[in-house]
Amino acid sequence: MSDTHTLGNHRISRRGFLRGSAAAGAALAVPSSVPSSVFGAAAPSERITIGCIGVGNMGTSDLKAFKGNPGAQVVAVCEVDAERLGKARDLAGIDERSCYRDFRELLARSDIDAVTVVTPDHWHVPICIAAVRAGKDVYCEKPLTLTILEGRQLVNEVKRYGRILQTGSQQRSSDNFRRACELVRNGHIGDVKTVIVGLPENNRTCEPTWQPQPVPEGFDYDFWLGPTEWAPYHVQRCHYEFRFLLDYSGGQVTNWGAHHLDIAQWGLGMDSSGPVDILGQGEFPQSGLFTTATKVCFEATYATGTKLICKTGGSNTRFEGTKGWLDVKRGGLKTQPESLATQSIGAGDVHLYRSNDHHQNFLDCIKSRAEPIANVETGHRSSTLCHLGNIAMLLKRPLKWDPIKEEFVGDGVANRMRWRPRRAPWNM
Repeated sequence: MSDTHTLGNHRISRRGFLRGSAAAGAALAVPSSVPSSVFGAAAPSERITIGCIGVGNMGTSDLKAFKGNPGAQVVAVCEVDAERLGKARDLAGIDERSCYRDFRELLARSDIDAVTVVTPDHWHVPICIAAVRAGKDVYCEKPLTLTILEGRQLVNEVKRYGRILQTGSQQRSSDNFRRACELVRNGHIGDVKTVIVGLPENNRTCEPTWQPQPVPEGFDYDFWLGPTEWAPYHVQRCHYEFRFLLDYSGGQVTNWGAHHLDIAQWGLGMDSSGPVDILGQGEFPQSGLFTTATKVCFEATYATGTKLICKTGGSNTRFEGTKGWLDVKRGGLKTQPESLATQSIGAGDVHLYRSNDHHQNFLDCIKSRAEPIANVETGHRSSTLCHLGNIAMLLKRPLKWDPIKEEFVGDGVANRMRWRPRRAPWNM
């Protein structure tokens, strides 16, 4: 393509440069033009306009969910993979002028109320922060963050700009998970002594050795890497397999753990806190491309004395108390005694946030400006528990955590692992 220029390591068109520059400016300051729905001026029947950033596996799922909702309209899509971008364009029913390779161009549009962020984890926070600074509400898939400190930074930015952020922890919008947590919170299993979280084994394997591969045509690999250190391309580094490399994600701990550990936090009433002690002994690959734990095993202890054990095996959250236990997973709730399963929650008992549709809850909160069921603080704290587990397994020694200061007590090495350096120009 002749009409291109090089900006750092990223090649963009002249049109893209101009539009991207405008978006970059918008991302650094409070926008002068904000969608009317922010101020409640829009009629209740007006559809919320959505831009989808990242349209792979879950990105396509979220696109379909909003496209099929009468209260929303998908008006733009963004993706660094040309093939996926084309499929998303057809699915959304939009023209090429509303398809972008650079998320900053999409964020520059004043006619977009909200965005979905369904990229690899290392892009979540940079894009979310740019979005809220550009006046957009955000639906970001889990895990919300790649590191602990960037999570706190995101919380602060969302609050500063008064935005709505929903974390894609959809289990909170499921009746059986809410009911399980209400039973726990109302003391129906007594004092909670132990929570056991089971995680599936890795569903991808990597050969012991690998060689760099040519970057596929139409895939902007340098932009995909974004804020992370440059590394040679391989098909298993990108798309779904990214989650098994620590540079971009945290393995099954931040994949399924971001769901089941989130339910543990909800049941324990720790949405704004976390454990105080943590110890891990996971197994990690000794060769090959993947670097996340192949066998997960860590223990976290809360100030109440409750111990959480997270390990490979199963896909569930089990609460064990002095008067019984309950085990909850997708589509199922088992209890002991069995009568707990039908135990009513009284009018004066603790009633947790009720949402029967995670995407609809996000849309409702955009209009009402109320907090969604999986808000930014909740998403950050649940992600933090995942990151604590990974850090503990990597260091293989006991760690003390201060959930108020959000730092390890007297451990400089562990504290440095709360953050990752970002490659220019994406450092924030």
